[in-house]
Amino acid sequence: MTATAPRFGAARVLWLILATAALLGSVLSGTASAHAALTGSTPKDGAVVATAPKDVTLTFSEQVAMGDDAIRVLEPSGKRADTGELRDLCSGAVVKYGVALHSGLPEGTYTVAWRAVSADSHPISGAFTFSIGAPSKTTVALPKEEAGGGVVGVLYGIARYVSYGGFVLLVGGAAFVLACWPRGAAVRPLQRLVVRGWAALTAATLALLLLRAPYTGADFGLGSLGAVLETKTGAALVSRLLLLGAAALFVAVLFGAYTRREDEGEKKDLTFGLAIGGTVVAAGIAGTWALSEHASAGLQPLVAMPVDILHLLAMAAWLGGLAALLVALYREPSVEGSAVRRFSRVAFGSVVVLAATGVYQSWRQVGSWSALTGTAYGRLLLLKVALVAVLVAVAWLSRRWTRRMADTAVAAAPEDAAGDAEGEKDAEGGDSEAGEDSESGDADAGGGAGVPVTVPDDPERAAQLARQRAVLAAARAKRARDADPERAGLRRSVLAEAGVAVVLLAVTTVLTTTEPGRTVEEAGAAQTSAPAAVPDRPLDLTLPFDTGGVNGKGTVRLTLDPGRSGRNAMHVYVDGPGGRPLDVPELKVAYTLESKQIGPLPVLPERVAAGHWSSTAVQVPMPGEWKLQVTVRTSDIDQTTIDKNVKIG
Repeated sequence: MTATAPRFGAARVLWLILATAALLGSVLSGTASAHAALTGSTPKDGAVVATAPKDVTLTFSEQVAMGDDAIRVLEPSGKRADTGELRDLCSGAVVKYGVALHSGLPEGTYTVAWRAVSADSHPISGAFTFSIGAPSKTTVALPKEEAGGGVVGVLYGIARYVSYGGFVLLVGGAAFVLACWPRGAAVRPLQRLVVRGWAALTAATLALLLLRAPYTGADFGLGSLGAVLETKTGAALVSRLLLLGAAALFVAVLFGAYTRREDEGEKKDLTFGLAIGGTVVAAGIAGTWALSEHASAGLQPLVAMPVDILHLLAMAAWLGGLAALLVALYREPSVEGSAVRRFSRVAFGSVVVLAATGVYQSWRQVGSWSALTGTAYGRLLLLKVALVAVLVAVAWLSRRWTRRMADTAVAAAPEDAAGDAEGEKDAEGGDSEAGEDSESGDADAGGGAGVPVTVPDDPERAAQLARQRAVLAAARAKRARDADPERAGLRRSVLAEAGVAVVLLAVTTVLTTTEPGRTVEEAGAAQTSAPAAVPDRPLDLTLPFDTGGVNGKGTVRLTLDPGRSGRNAMHVYVDGPGGRPLDVPELKVAYTLESKQIGPLPVLPERVAAGHWSSTAVQVPMPGEWKLQVTVRTSDIDQTTIDKNVKIG
């Protein structure tokens, strides 16, 4: 008999899909934004100020945590320009931090680099420049990589996904045993699934704790680890580890004392105790996410946190129970139809809870219909909803198979075992000794009690018989699995559900690291309320004028180069009728930024030639919509002032 290829079981398929989705989730999460945004600064990005400011301040859209050296101001040479002392300037709903600057700073372009941790535990960072006196060259290179990126960001994203996956398998698998299939507590593949979920969640939590410091931009070390433990995220991770200790005791009782209970009354009492204790521990573990991430920041946190816990528990009961059912159908074909139907009811209830809590969370995080398609968070949410719809559709097919499935355990017929023995004899050809050994080996493989087993002296022959017995055992297990066509159909549909579920879990992980649509829109509104800037390019204007006197009509052509805040060169050309240069006795220019009550700032250009005036030192303090006024005098008594609103970047 020839050896067959090893069976690629459902558990291996499930773990392969989990690994693939974890990699996908980590790659996607590397592009995600955090949940707080910089909404303003003083000085503004790109501003040119006449004198050195006393300090630099940053304003954020929500609460952030900033440590020592979180704001650095660097001179054009790269030297530190700030004192290094962080100032908390928060007042009411305004979240503002700043650093004082040294006195006597030279002119030039300064770089401000900052980093912080948002209220929902995600790191943010950025940089901008401003100039004192006039822009200049700088040796400071702006950081290209945002906080939470690089290799550390990928590893952190994988650990986040594994932690969610471990939580789902641990909680959902245990719930499947207690609520749907108590006999499954003695099934080894199901035990391994739950234990692996606990191990994955524990290992991922430890990894998150160790990676937290470099993930937020700090150096790795014992000192940084101590600082992490003092943060909200560090406290949540430590609490999760303590709760996992209680979960280990729960798992030990579930797969130990619970399986040995034979008295129905005692087993019922133990089931009730395990259900209550397990629910408390599971809710506590779910709370470590709710207390440190999305739900803890933003709108209505006191409502959002318990809703988030319910959402996580419902997700675990559905997806984790689905994984447990998949393992049971493939590795323990005797699972009763009543257990499958009970899980179907549990899954339906979980979907109802997920829908209710999901609608609230979506309203809270998205905020408007436009944010559904106009932000990354909204688009990911639409993808998640689509995956849930696909999952529900496949689950509906599974429910059809469940209703048709016979409520009887499928076992191998004795005739099949006898046929296996005869088939093995035939495979041995005419070798009588081999036939005897084969028959005795088959009896052992078939599980016959009291039948002696003859072990050949030849090691090669013994190995061959062992392979034959393994093949026969696998064949009998396959026949037992495939004997009920409804059960086989259910296995296929549940496997499809599991495939969609792990992708859904990956999208959910990415969603938790993406800036909510409500925050994006609020930050955008704050930015649009500031003066709009235009790309760096020369500003060209043509303004007709009429002073009312003789030769009082003409056109002013003004050019401002490079047309942005800071130092600019201005050229003004005055043309008379017919486009010929018009030599006027006087020309003045002034700039006013009415939104900031700056100006008018006068500019007195010098006459270069007939009809040509220029100035090489026009200072525009900051970008915005400026009111440009040009005064033209064509005689001693004839003059006019023309104005135009222009955007200067």
